[in-house]
Amino acid sequence: MRESKFWELMEDEFGASYAGHLARSHHLFALGGRTVLEALATESPRTVWFALCDDMDVPEARRFGRDDPVRS
Repeated sequence: MRESKFWELMEDEFGASYAGHLARSHHLFALGGRTVLEALATESPRTVWFALCDDMDVPEARRFGRDDPVRS
């Protein structure tokens, strides 16, 4: 997962404003108690995303993004 996809998932799940706040303030205890931003400096975006999903109880069905219907 690229970091750009990570931020897309963050904004889709938590909203643009809250995603930034969450990244700065939420400590991921599964990743040593670092904030999301601190963890992104050394961990893969995928690892950070799934740790955050576990902490925030994001349902499995939404962990890979929204499943928007195709428009014709």
